[in-house]
Amino acid sequence: MKPRNLDPTRREVLTGLGASAAGLMSGGAGPLVTAQLALQARPATLASKAGQPATAIWELAAVSHLGTVRLKRGDRCEVVFRNDLPVPLAPVWYGLNGATAPDPLRGRAPAAPDTTETSIISMPNAGTLLADFRLFEGSLKQPARPLPIIVAETGRVAADRDEVLLIEEWRLRPDGTAVPPGQDPKDATPLYTVNGRTSFELSAAAKERLRLRFINGSQRTVLAIKLGSHEVRVMALDGQPAEPFPARNGALVLAPGARADAFVDAATSAPFLLHDGKEARQVGSLAISGKLERAPLLPPQPLPSNDLPEKLDLRGALRFDVALGAADAAWTRPANFSTASAPVFRAKPGRTVVLTLKNSGPIATIFNLHGHHFRLLDTLDDGWKPYWLDTLAIEPGQTQRIAFAAISPGRWLIESVATDWAAPRLVRWYGVE
Repeated sequence: MKPRNLDPTRREVLTGLGASAAGLMSGGAGPLVTAQLALQARPATLASKAGQPATAIWELAAVSHLGTVRLKRGDRCEVVFRNDLPVPLAPVWYGLNGATAPDPLRGRAPAAPDTTETSIISMPNAGTLLADFRLFEGSLKQPARPLPIIVAETGRVAADRDEVLLIEEWRLRPDGTAVPPGQDPKDATPLYTVNGRTSFELSAAAKERLRLRFINGSQRTVLAIKLGSHEVRVMALDGQPAEPFPARNGALVLAPGARADAFVDAATSAPFLLHDGKEARQVGSLAISGKLERAPLLPPQPLPSNDLPEKLDLRGALRFDVALGAADAAWTRPANFSTASAPVFRAKPGRTVVLTLKNSGPIATIFNLHGHHFRLLDTLDDGWKPYWLDTLAIEPGQTQRIAFAAISPGRWLIESVATDWAAPRLVRWYGVE
């Protein structure tokens, strides 16, 4: 859509934001609102290759922000969501933990077409978040672009630049139309974009330290992204700080919806290479312009903690098995979901929970846990990897064990989807009560 078509909606939404926030701040109705965010579900177009017509898509856009949405840890954010699409929708936030996290399948109805709703959302953790409509993909008429949301740390981070790289996968038919995920792509071919472009270019000075937030915004495909001739040091995964470590062979492997924050010390012009498991392709480049006069950079220190537990009580943990990739009546499509169904498990707040995830299906399956981040356990179940995750790809025939501290009371979703464009997204729920 052209900007002139969006201006009235933008002005109306921003006016509403200012009025409601001012009322909360002056009227004493609860804690102060410290941030505002206006979101809009709207039609959009996909940048296509030269000589091809534009492809219609849908998107979740932030009309209150120019460029990347940036909030701060500890913000109490007033979110105004406007649905200008013809089906009921609501943003689903990935990486946002805590009892205040919005989840439209747990009792809150999505916004009807041509309506606006307002909510207050707290930001307890810093990190790279993702908001999108993937839980509603059964009703989407077009594939939808997600929205990265950055929540900044309260402490200083020693990086010169902070850049988001949203990687997306599209399936285009010969006539240029796009196939929504969950439908048979038939003769469609894949197209990959970074920040909405088929060829992304990032300019930096030599010796500039870049914080690159890589997001796999695709819906079904595990992707590997690599910046040639550079060491890529992983600083955070799925929005949670990690013990810094170099990416293996310089490549980051991300499941759909997964995020990785990496530090890169720019040195030389180099390509961004993307591998989808079948072939590698160049999707962008780093161009060096100028040079910073500075001493050699020291290895980066860990990012400020989000105060997740340092230890997990594995010996006293509650343990549950979760079957993936097989016919199981307990799993259901989001459109049919109800918390009246039986939960995967229930746990009291404060308990450690260990889930054994077994994929008996023929292809890799993606598992996502709402409400909490988890540790990936070592093979012998006697320790864990030095990072937190909320999304995990599990190979066919593979069993993985994860553990987390049940610290967020409420009823939370878990998701499962096979890495096949036509595969349905499935959900169940668990309770911390």
